[in-house]
Amino acid sequence: MLRILLGANLLVAAAALLLAPRLEDWPQRLVELATWCEPLLLSTLGLLALGRDWLWRLKPRAGQALVLLLVMAQALLFFDFWRFMGLIEGGWGAALRAALLAAAATLPLLLYFSLRARAFSPAVAEARLQALTARIRPHFLFNSLNAVLSLIRQDPRRAETALEELADLFRALMRDARNLSPLSDEIALCRQYLGLEKLRLGERLKVEWDIVDVPDDALVPPLMLQPLLENAVYHGIEPGEGSGTIHIGFSRQGDAMVAELTNPCPPGQGHHAGNRMALANIRERLDLYYDLEARLESSEQNGTYRVRITLPLRRPLP
Repeated sequence: MLRILLGANLLVAAAALLLAPRLEDWPQRLVELATWCEPLLLSTLGLLALGRDWLWRLKPRAGQALVLLLVMAQALLFFDFWRFMGLIEGGWGAALRAALLAAAATLPLLLYFSLRARAFSPAVAEARLQALTARIRPHFLFNSLNAVLSLIRQDPRRAETALEELADLFRALMRDARNLSPLSDEIALCRQYLGLEKLRLGERLKVEWDIVDVPDDALVPPLMLQPLLENAVYHGIEPGEGSGTIHIGFSRQGDAMVAELTNPCPPGQGHHAGNRMALANIRERLDLYYDLEARLESSEQNGTYRVRITLPLRRPLP
């Protein structure tokens, strides 16, 4: 809907620029055109939203043709209403012209969405998700094995326990990355990973969990938090002096879920190359899963690094 609103209003702005006799008359002409176009645009969006489930059952070409017919019929009805109110003049020739102009504005948007659907087809999106997840796994294995190797000489028993936990982790990691997974599974994986790091860092690593009003079966992308936790340990806890705390919080805001991670950021370290890669990876996967419905924000302030992920709250179908 946001893309339709922006696209249609850009077309209106372009039309106003062409129709304005002088450049300084453009704003006034834009307001005049928007006065006629916005009611038609908003009412059409409302009808499309109401008929969404029914339209999805049609073939793409049939659905596109129906949308064009709907826009033209709406334009004719609005033209007749405005003529009845005495706001404009003209016969059926002018009404047909208005309907054809509405269709001409709709067609580029339909073509854009058709091209976009092909670019983000399920096969391409699934392949991209698999590739993005595959980038994380070797890095995760390398760091986890380093954590175990550091224990072998000091405490063989703890190293053996760590290897068993690492095997459990990789069984979870080999699951299909194309599907969303329950939040409880993501939290369990993060706890296991942090347990491995705690074997290496001991009391230097402290972890706080804060889960408020979020169901365990809420669906999230796999490996959504683990790369961020990895960077929090290696760039926030390990370089610092003494202990440090990683805080992981989940909360609900209406129909959205918010995941927030904070960790100390020692002076001179910063979250640069390693964290940029993790953030870019997660941001791209969120875009593939949710499009514009999810967002990722990061900030660094007063020696604390914070990452905030907002995504739709989805649960398995009954």
